[in-house]
Amino acid sequence: MNEPNIQSFFDPATFTVTHVLFDPATLRAAVIDPVLDYDPKSGRTSHTSANKVIDFVHDKGLTVEWLLETHAHADHLSAAPYLQEKLGGKLGIGRHICEVQRVFKAIFNANDMNTEGLEFDRLLDDGDVLALGQLEIQVMHTPGHTPACLTFVAGDNAFVGDTLFMPDYGTARCDFPGGDAATLYRSIQKVLALPPQTLLHLCHDYPPTSREPVWVTTVAEQREKNIHIHAGITEAEFVSMRQARDKTLAVPVLILPSVQVNVRAGHFPPPEDNGVIYLKIPVNKI
Repeated sequence: MNEPNIQSFFDPATFTVTHVLFDPATLRAAVIDPVLDYDPKSGRTSHTSANKVIDFVHDKGLTVEWLLETHAHADHLSAAPYLQEKLGGKLGIGRHICEVQRVFKAIFNANDMNTEGLEFDRLLDDGDVLALGQLEIQVMHTPGHTPACLTFVAGDNAFVGDTLFMPDYGTARCDFPGGDAATLYRSIQKVLALPPQTLLHLCHDYPPTSREPVWVTTVAEQREKNIHIHAGITEAEFVSMRQARDKTLAVPVLILPSVQVNVRAGHFPPPEDNGVIYLKIPVNKI
């Protein structure tokens, strides 16, 4: 199996990592979890983070084949439509995004929102294989954080979204709609069944003050050191810990704008009759 080249971009405003992987032989590329800059105080968007990806793609002479989302994020807005406009590529996400769309269509009373994933170019299933030049990207369905979470495996690399964090931070929360701690435990076991040398590329790092951000770990390191789910932790122990911890966590700052946009494949709701786009804030609901 050929191995991809990988370049990652850390966004300090949202602690999010965007990954570009490409086949060195054909220069065919995929972008995973791109970030749209959004200022919640003013409601304005910008493209500093995404433009770094564009500059890299142009500098390396890459052709973007895929724009992949590990899930519908609650902590940043997706820049996939902007990158698709500038770079091309097909936008893919897990098929279970339809469940997520149904939930948030009701929460936001979003009558314009479809619940069949039509804004995405491809809905991905467990076991799907995506061609990327001479490389293959294997799709693993790893729900628990959300119903639609995916892990993308390319050679000895796995892009795990929010399922796992660095060992000193642990695992994803499971208290969002459709989340489930027992399901997450089983999904993580699938990831940790990969070969021990497999590099796990994370979507976020929330580092303590004692270290800089890091977003690559290994299966072996997670098995040995993850504070929530190292070897020997039972499903019951994990579920008890995860449910107790989730009750203490604050709502993400950008959850309300993020989910409205991300379940629409990064598109904003249509403008209203005055030509202005609005995002909703449901009061006392989330």
